[in-house]
Amino acid sequence: MLAAMPPTPPPTPEPGEPRTRDRGDACPGALRLHSADDGRLARLRLPGGRLTAHQVEILAAAAERLGDGRLSVTSRGNAELRGLGDDCGAELAALLAEAGLLPSPSHERVRNIVASPASGLDGLGAADVQLWARELDTHLLSAPWAAALSGRFLFVLDDGRGDVAGLGGDVTLVAVGGGEAELHVGGRAVRLAASDAPAAALAAAGGFLAAAAEAGTGAWRVRELPPGYGVDLAECGVAGESVPAPALPYGPPPAPGVLGPAALSVLAPLGRLTAGRLRALLPADEVRLTPWRGVVVAGTDPGRLPLLDAAGLITRPDSPWAGVTACTGRPGCAKSLADVREDATPGPTPGPGSGSGPAPGPGSGSEPAPGSGSRRSGPPVLPVHFSGCERRCGHPHGVWTDVLATAGGDYLVNGVPTPRTALPEAVTAARTTR
Repeated sequence: MLAAMPPTPPPTPEPGEPRTRDRGDACPGALRLHSADDGRLARLRLPGGRLTAHQVEILAAAAERLGDGRLSVTSRGNAELRGLGDDCGAELAALLAEAGLLPSPSHERVRNIVASPASGLDGLGAADVQLWARELDTHLLSAPWAAALSGRFLFVLDDGRGDVAGLGGDVTLVAVGGGEAELHVGGRAVRLAASDAPAAALAAAGGFLAAAAEAGTGAWRVRELPPGYGVDLAECGVAGESVPAPALPYGPPPAPGVLGPAALSVLAPLGRLTAGRLRALLPADEVRLTPWRGVVVAGTDPGRLPLLDAAGLITRPDSPWAGVTACTGRPGCAKSLADVREDATPGPTPGPGSGSGPAPGPGSGSEPAPGSGSRRSGPPVLPVHFSGCERRCGHPHGVWTDVLATAGGDYLVNGVPTPRTALPEAVTAARTTR
């Protein structure tokens, strides 16, 4: 039961046809490994991004022994192991099961729960939605029918600060204070008791499955339901007061640095953590991977921040690495037209604390310690994502700078043709233009 399962390829609709699917999605999981040019890939769903210290140690060891020595952080705060061998599925599954990272083989791909990662740590927010995430995960695992959800279906739990509310959830819970929450699904919203919120979120997911079955289009996400089909919250048992769907709150993600009396926030360079950087996060009560390719470290001494900087983590919001992400690119992905990680590298970075470095440029380094980049001045910069093909895998949500590789070896920066040699200047300009 714990051996790797083969992927199910999705059908390709003809241009102009309504989106209709007759197969399940092909999202990789912990058991369903994806074959890539750099080996096999496992994606681990982590509700709320949460890992215990023991689980961090297990993943660091698995990355070293079975993979390429790194853990990738996804745009949903999940984790990926890459460079896995063809015959490692059973060993990996046994490791994950022992660590408590595989509580249900039948449900492991549907535990897509994003929650405000600093919730309960910094005194902000109207409720500790990390507790909601754990309760929702328990409900999800105990519902046999929930295994029918797509691996792309997403629950988003926002504590009211607005950091994750806009991440495109199929079912979104927002804490509004006074012991209440709002449940948002498909443009509709109800207000209900916060204590009922996790169970209501699961019920809404059941309502989606019912609507998708009635529509017969094989929809994976709520937004894919055809006109005339939607989630009837009252019909699926959600008790609450219907309210005009207000705009979802918006707020910034936690910045790198000290979060509170016992918590830190750091970013992973280009979304990847070496095994050594994973271990550098400890000791801690827990770590929470974030949708911004970072980590919130809970239950630790804030005075450890310089040590994390020395380990090569991004510890300052003004680092040139902050907000820079990239897809896998060459040589790991056969569809990629360029080594986008190399081209996204801001440039060689001097040792920690030295404050400045050479001008960035393509092909300028393999993976330097990024925590010590020079300080920026001027207007705030937009996130930037480098993509090797038009799928733009892993791109940020909201407004971002789009850097897309082309077949000729150059790039499009927000659609503008840009020679590779002019990429640093064009990206810098695009990131500061509103």
